[in-house]
Amino acid sequence: MAVRETGVSYYGLSYVEHARADFEEMLRHNCNAVLLALSEFDIDFWMPNIKAVAQLAKEMGLTVYLDTWGVGKWFGGEPPSLFLTNNVGNRQVSAMTGEPLPAACFNSEAFRQYYFEICEKLARDVDADGFFWDEPHYALPKGYASITGGAGDDWACRCAFCQRMFQEQFGYEMPRQLTMEVKRFRHDRALDILEEATRRIKRIRPQTKVICCVHATLGTYYVTENRGYDNWDKVGRSAACDVFSTTILSYQLPKSFFRSITQRTLDIAQKYGKGAQRWLMGYYQEPEDLSEINRAVHLYADMGVESLFAWTYRGGHGTVLAAPRALEVWDTLGKAYGEVLVR
Repeated sequence: MAVRETGVSYYGLSYVEHARADFEEMLRHNCNAVLLALSEFDIDFWMPNIKAVAQLAKEMGLTVYLDTWGVGKWFGGEPPSLFLTNNVGNRQVSAMTGEPLPAACFNSEAFRQYYFEICEKLARDVDADGFFWDEPHYALPKGYASITGGAGDDWACRCAFCQRMFQEQFGYEMPRQLTMEVKRFRHDRALDILEEATRRIKRIRPQTKVICCVHATLGTYYVTENRGYDNWDKVGRSAACDVFSTTILSYQLPKSFFRSITQRTLDIAQKYGKGAQRWLMGYYQEPEDLSEINRAVHLYADMGVESLFAWTYRGGHGTVLAAPRALEVWDTLGKAYGEVLVR
């Protein structure tokens, strides 16, 4: 077993004295790391306490990661985006319909500068160990199902910024179809903003560990959701991350899928000399038999994954996304962590 890091995501940024009790509970549940989920509102409003909460976590022996949670709705997460509220003209656009979508276009200069300022502010002001790129993705317009398009034939982004950049690079108008050139353009641009953010953070805090967590899709010839980060090889060799991470799997999926995704994750990480991280579902949906959580933890450990994280603290207890038996899920996870963590 190679697990050296076990952690959960955490929303409780408001008051340090409450965070202390929560961190003590995490330590009792065999966590040695915590991921602070920071929405745009949190960063704008709670910044003094974010700094204090991160400092406390480190003093208590936890490794601290900062998650730019739901920023621009380009990253995964439930919180609304202040950027989208204040910048209605910088949204991703459907290729097929031209409809503005509820996600920022990360090729727009306005969003890039907004995001880089957030990253630099956090790197300067918060004594954290790393940053976490949380399921970055192009918006996925929903259309009719297609065997070659996954969720549908529509895609994003084909806004004025993207069209102009594509024209400058390839010398002709950006098609409405996902041609090979369009896919290449989208993959390149999707990583460019993360690579630049990583460079800026490391100029300020050189020892920062950056984790990029991509969706655990099939990514085969027949089905892909075309989120812009589906080419794991391209993501893995990118300067956008030090750790290659893949996201949560539903417990309803076949056990062979858990093994397959984990092996692919490890293969990419090993190929490019990156760390490997796998995520567990610890909220909303739970297995009928909670021992499945334990089995998933042991599977990842036995296969050689060194970092395990679960979303979220206490199984989401008290939120609309809580697991039905949230506190039992949390206890089961903590016990499993204790069985695999290398002390």
